[in-house]
Amino acid sequence: MARWRDAGRPALSYVIGGADGHGREVLDGADLVLSFSPLTWPHQLVRIMLAEQLYRTTTILSGHPYHRE
Repeated sequence: MARWRDAGRPALSYVIGGADGHGREVLDGADLVLSFSPLTWPHQLVRIMLAEQLYRTTTILSGHPYHRE
């Protein structure tokens, strides 16, 4: 995310897939594909997990120490 930010990327989009994931067209158009796990998570929970990871990323990139160090 720091590289994208530093390169001036104006926005990022996150697409949460269903139980069977995304179609090939969506995957092929992605700059990055990631998974929280091979488990199937409810959309509401994945949205919260993603928000927490984005918050953590933002705080680390802004210079706040990681809470486990």
